Amino acid sequence: MTYHAVTPNALEQEAIILGAVWGMIDNMVNYGLFMKNERFYDTNLMFETRVCAKMFNILLVDFLSPIQIRNKEGMPFGLPTPPPDTKPSNLTYLFYVRQVCANPQLGGVVTELSREVEAFGDWLEATAFVPRVWLPSIDTELDMRVTRIEFLRICGDIAKHNFSRMKGNVVKICRIMAENGHPISERDGYLMLEEFFEWFHTHLFMYHSSTIAEFLNNIRWEVFAYLRPEFERSYKHLPEPQMYTYDVPPLITDEMARSMYWDIMNKSRSRPWFPRFSVTESLKKEF
Repeated sequence: MTYHAVTPNALEQEAIILGAVWGMIDNMVNYGLFMKNERFYDTNLMFETRVCAKMFNILLVDFLSPIQIRNKEGMPFGLPTPPPDTKPSNLTYLFYVRQVCANPQLGGVVTELSREVEAFGDWLEATAFVPRVWLPSIDTELDMRVTRIEFLRICGDIAKHNFSRMKGNVVKICRIMAENGHPISERDGYLMLEEFFEWFHTHLFMYHSSTIAEFLNNIRWEVFAYLRPEFERSYKHLPEPQMYTYDVPPLITDEMARSMYWDIMNKSRSRPWFPRFSVTESLKKEF
């Protein structure tokens, strides 16, 4: 079944995208997964449990994956598809926030939001160098180079799925090994899945998790700042106690877009409950 007979307009698409992105970040950067911290500068975040760390990685993969087209119906909500041969960070939800920054509808000033999006995109596309990776299952030690976005995606999939559903990622691991001068068979790719996860989730992902959370939290705060003027225009008190409404822009007629508009306006009523923080530089120098 096709969701929408009429393609949502740019304003409706922006409300949908910002609602999706803000919701995804809320699900990742919160005090259910992370411990509360009294320090907000030169600090680091700690997961509540190892299960919370896996959940964060799984949810992160959703954010770092392209929106899927199913049954030849086209992109949901009429959203654009990333151009062919585009850079890796455009195959994530960052692509759609970039569209907001290129053609803002609900707000006007996107300078800081764009800066945070580009900073995260550049970080994701950088290559991690990991010396002396020991893989006992295939009796191999090697120095490995792999982009951050790729190992984050692979580790999130390993955390979520049984090995029997990992063929696509095994193919990627085999390619990574070949690119690092150690071609392996698909069988060996399956054998080293747990060791890849140990190296790149337990070590690298955990090392970078505070920095990733900082990027996401900064984007959330800049979405809030971008939308706040629209909230101040739209918010209306009603005569009944504690009742209010929003002056929804007349171009927003789609029910899903109206729902997302209300959602992002409600989120804009107060500052994000997870404070701004900056991660210590010692957690930004490696890998």
